[in-house]
Amino acid sequence: MVALRGKEVDAYLARPDAARPIILLYGADAGLVRERAEALIRSAVDNPDDPFSLVRLDGDDIAAEPSRLVDEALTIPMFGGRRAIRVRAGSRSFVASVEALTEADIKDCRIVIEAGDLRPDAALRKTCERAKTAVAIGCYLDDARALGQLIDEELRIANLRIASDARAILTSLLGGDRQSSRNELRKLTLYAHGQGEITLEDVIACVSDASDLKLDPVVDFAFAGKPPQVEIEFTKALNAGTYPGLILSAALRQATLLHKASLAVDQGTPPSVAIESGFPRLHFSRKAQVEAALRAWTAPRLVQVIDQLANATLESRKQSALAAVIAQRAMLSIAVNARRRG
Repeated sequence: MVALRGKEVDAYLARPDAARPIILLYGADAGLVRERAEALIRSAVDNPDDPFSLVRLDGDDIAAEPSRLVDEALTIPMFGGRRAIRVRAGSRSFVASVEALTEADIKDCRIVIEAGDLRPDAALRKTCERAKTAVAIGCYLDDARALGQLIDEELRIANLRIASDARAILTSLLGGDRQSSRNELRKLTLYAHGQGEITLEDVIACVSDASDLKLDPVVDFAFAGKPPQVEIEFTKALNAGTYPGLILSAALRQATLLHKASLAVDQGTPPSVAIESGFPRLHFSRKAQVEAALRAWTAPRLVQVIDQLANATLESRKQSALAAVIAQRAMLSIAVNARRRG
């Protein structure tokens, strides 16, 4: 059985085994599936843009014409050279074609199959795991360690450092999809080009705002101390398909901004000025809620909330099945504690 995990995946991607030319990429992180597929294709052929070198097939088309996959894999290039086939699984099963492919004598051709989140007993996954000429590689959502490596990789390329508080917030805002995370990091490094170190202000100004996902209401009501409204807005967000971890990320960002504003108020800055300067692009409809939150929370208490949200974010990644429960509990806890002054 060949189901690669951990360091085995990195080793295989760095030097793919020619004896196992069939690679199944599957998992919840569609961006990581695409990224790995593109890397495998680039290392398999001299020119991925050459239609004679790279053949793209749809799984549903293969299901309609089962012999096509093997025929393509055994085709000898007119002008010689290496070939690759990129298959994207659809709604129809083409397992029979893959089974036939695993028995074929494939030479100078790599077959990369992209699929979604497959169960352990899924026929396509089982076929590739059991075959001697195939490997199956799971592509799961990045955990804190993987996100740290991704951040370090992009910063190294851009020759940039990052402040510790900026790194903590940045990590909490990434992770839903590898390709999206990498795009956000590249946008951030371009934004900070030439300044040496990325600051918290850079992250806040540049990385996609969670409010774009319509999470402002649940976050604002939580910090303003309104539990009933939190429950309503939290349910709305989940029903809209929002990943619970994004709600926690939005709340963590809000807590950081409130903490910064609270410190400014403690140093004599009027609350209205602290809000105006500390909350970039704050919509006027949110101002009353943010003002209420700033009155309700002191800087020391916000430090505790930031720690609480960071722990909740970590737990939601470790226990993905309980992510919604963990996120809702954290948001309601904030709302209840907001009403306790001091």
